[in-house]
Amino acid sequence: MTKIYDTYFFQFLTCASLLAFVGCQQADDIPVVPDGFEIDERFQLELIASEPLVADPVDMLIDGQGRMFVVEMHGYPLDLSGTGKVKVLTDTNGDGRMDRSTVFADSLVLPTGIMAWKNGILVTDPPHVLYLEDTDGDGVADTREVILTGFARSNPQHNVNSPRYGLDNWIYLGHEPAVTTVMFAEELGDKGAEIHFPFDPKGLKLPVNAGGRSVRFKPDGTGLERLASRTQFGHASDAWGERFLITNNNHLIHEVLPARYLDRNPFFPISNVTQSFSDHGNAAEVYPITDNPEHQLLTDIGVMTSACGVTPYLGGSFPAPFDRVIFTAEPVSNLVHADLVQDKGATFIGTELYERNEFLRSRDAWFRPVNMYLGPDGALYLLDYHRRIIEHPEWMADEVNQSGALYDGTDRGRIYRISPKGSKKANFSETIDLQAASDEELIEMLALENHWWRSNAQRILVDRNPDPLPTDLLELARDSDRPLGRLHALWTLHGMGKLSPELVNQALDDPEPGVRKNALVLAEFFPEALEQWRQKLTAMQSDPDPKVRYQLFNSLSTLSSEWSFSTRMAILAKDMADEWVQVAALAAPIGPREDLLGELVTGFKPEVAGYAAMIEKTARMQAQRDGFNGVKQLLLPLLEADRPESGWEASAIKGIAAGLRKSPPAGKDWIHFQSSIVRKLPSIASIPLKNAFLDVITVTQLSDIPVREETLEKAFQVTLNPEAPEEERLLGLRMLGLFQPEKAGDELKRLIRPQESVRLQQQVLSYLSKAGEEDYVRFLLDRWTGLSPELRNVAVASLLTSKERIHSLLEGLESGTVMPSHIPWGNTVFLMNQKDPSIRNRARELLVPSASGRDAVIERYQASLEIEGIPENGLRVYDENCAVCHQMTEDRGFHYGPDLASLRNRRYASILNDILDPNLSIADGYDLWQLVLGTGETVQGIVLQETPGAIELAQAGGLQRTISRAEISSMEALPVSGMAQGLENQLTIDEMADLLAFIKRGL
Repeated sequence: MTKIYDTYFFQFLTCASLLAFVGCQQADDIPVVPDGFEIDERFQLELIASEPLVADPVDMLIDGQGRMFVVEMHGYPLDLSGTGKVKVLTDTNGDGRMDRSTVFADSLVLPTGIMAWKNGILVTDPPHVLYLEDTDGDGVADTREVILTGFARSNPQHNVNSPRYGLDNWIYLGHEPAVTTVMFAEELGDKGAEIHFPFDPKGLKLPVNAGGRSVRFKPDGTGLERLASRTQFGHASDAWGERFLITNNNHLIHEVLPARYLDRNPFFPISNVTQSFSDHGNAAEVYPITDNPEHQLLTDIGVMTSACGVTPYLGGSFPAPFDRVIFTAEPVSNLVHADLVQDKGATFIGTELYERNEFLRSRDAWFRPVNMYLGPDGALYLLDYHRRIIEHPEWMADEVNQSGALYDGTDRGRIYRISPKGSKKANFSETIDLQAASDEELIEMLALENHWWRSNAQRILVDRNPDPLPTDLLELARDSDRPLGRLHALWTLHGMGKLSPELVNQALDDPEPGVRKNALVLAEFFPEALEQWRQKLTAMQSDPDPKVRYQLFNSLSTLSSEWSFSTRMAILAKDMADEWVQVAALAAPIGPREDLLGELVTGFKPEVAGYAAMIEKTARMQAQRDGFNGVKQLLLPLLEADRPESGWEASAIKGIAAGLRKSPPAGKDWIHFQSSIVRKLPSIASIPLKNAFLDVITVTQLSDIPVREETLEKAFQVTLNPEAPEEERLLGLRMLGLFQPEKAGDELKRLIRPQESVRLQQQVLSYLSKAGEEDYVRFLLDRWTGLSPELRNVAVASLLTSKERIHSLLEGLESGTVMPSHIPWGNTVFLMNQKDPSIRNRARELLVPSASGRDAVIERYQASLEIEGIPENGLRVYDENCAVCHQMTEDRGFHYGPDLASLRNRRYASILNDILDPNLSIADGYDLWQLVLGTGETVQGIVLQETPGAIELAQAGGLQRTISRAEISSMEALPVSGMAQGLENQLTIDEMADLLAFIKRGL
């Protein structure tokens, strides 16, 4: 080993990998946590670089020589003048902080990502991927080559980004479709071109902007492919090569089905290959502590709205359970979120690591974490863009765009180092030189616990491709007791073109599931060997790991043989409850003698979850493939009234209907078939079967098919009958909509009342909306205050279907009939970002809370904003005045109004306004409802939930009351908050300051 490598390598092993959590000492002059930050108490947070050395950092790397490269995007959001840079930061005095900055490359436009490659770096700067290299050793790139080009240059957060070296030796790029801009088409309206290698005009190409999908490529021009999915700003892989993606409001996405398994069955096109695996949902709640956050017009407050920089922790030096944690940056909320990731079938499930808390959060509203990087020391490096405004101006009020504040902070930026408490200071700048390491030393690194070493060593070894092949690499692949070493050795050999089928065959028996799964992927490169390994692969259908079985299914789908099909069917039967195994089964090519639907129907087990859904999907595929004439003989026997039902029939019929919609049938035979179903409907007892057959006949427009008057009259009467089962009433309503739409009238409108189930009322509204009655909108607005929350969402959606209806909705807002809180957030964004300025401007004016008559009271309490409140005193104020109606997390108070902990992401002034003027901005879902019962009793409360037969109310003091719909005479949403005004009569200005401090910071 070289001396430089030896010094750092063994320090890394003994300190960062083994003892950093408990044994290494921190330099005295580096604070464990800077002021204004909160972080998991097991960690320390060090500022290692800041302005003027660095500004606007969006991505970084530490290369094989220990140099820290940082990408600076100064042009965000609209400046295309070429202000972007790549800098190299250096620690010259060894104190663990960067103190020298040199510009490696400039004149970049909107650079978004960086990766080490050969003797230089790759940088994404749309429309290009650039290779930059310093060939003369002066610290400045003198080689600048466009490697790949054609990507769109649109809203920077949606542009191509984050080049990453994959386990399989491809380079992966984060990418998604160009975002259509309403207001900035001149600057950001570019849609891209064909993706291609400019140095090879006759080489590989992809469609314009890659069709909005992510891309992988090989810089020498030998590989260029679209991936199966898309991602926004950031993407990453775990240790075994599973890919994780991200969007603004969805922080945990897994690409489950890779691109190589798509487009092989033209009769079952796959529309989604990803799984959102957060158990706390999309737009998950987050818990910031920002003192005075900067929120823009369309900022969704209190939830994940700017997720980026997804990073699984693979450093090997954090304590358990961080080896199973994924970090997500949330710059709008000034925090870093952490999720514990566990296996779940072919995919994963992610659970919040902290309850109502975050891994890292700051009180500083300008703290904008946008990306993370795993260092050679096992530390996590966090890039803080540090801007006043992080949202794009497309989503802001015009006055903010015109204020000049968009670029506040372009001269600022921070990089933080996160490591276990007691870790030594960073010292990689002078202690790493992988280029000087021997092949044997690099091979040893392939088995280290920290992914930084494994990935860089693999990349360099593949690039070197030593000849003769080092025996150490073969020994690592065969006999190492370190599974990650075996894994990287296999893929390194593959990248060199020197992987043998014998090694893959051995890896199929590996004790580590992740190695077995990757061995199956590698086996696909040896199709003849796959056939030879028939016995072993057949036995693997019983592998204990579901991800291995899933990969086995996909790998075997590349073969066309009887044994392969039967093995796949055995896996499907075992894993029927896993939706992704179903998708894999339908994505695979179906041979002429492979009757998938027949196998499923014969083996149908109603008690097994997933069987019915799989039959529906398979029937859809078969109907699309064979058309009406091919599936007619499957349908006709199911019409027999005396035929015993097995439980799969309705699913199969619904699937056939969906498949026929792809190629709608026509002609006399089809019309005759429609007529025969209509005639036999009254004799079919099963409601699911009736609905499924209605799905089939409505694949095309119904001809003038006669329906017996008594059938329609019965449908009408059962729809109106409150004693009839809900499913029968819904079926009756559907029959009316199909055969007698004019029957709606006043009778059906009377069903919009609290005594009826929400589902029935929703379907009635949908029916009335589609019927297009002239007075529908007037009817809706007249009944508005009586529409329950779930019903109101359907009503809003129906009013967004045309410009005329949208203007009617806006008129309802103007008149006060409709409250801003009645409009779901997604619909609010839709209205406030319309192309039509007459709608956009009017919506922005109406949906943003305006001043009210409480101005004098609010003005009087402005003094409380200037006082440093005492949270401990604020707890007493809360207990005496607020706890009866508001929780402060689950530990304190009663659930009636919003949890006050959710207000921590608001400005002090906003919280003050909400307290003193609660009617100004009623929180979504916290309308005060008044119910009048048949007995004459009046009940007020907040609707917690609705069921078909009852409404559950929350009342002050933690009381809850469930009221049967049959008891309710009327219900109405009151235009006031459940929180009474007048708190100013109970609190002094000092007490208000204390309450604000308690709400913002807790104890």
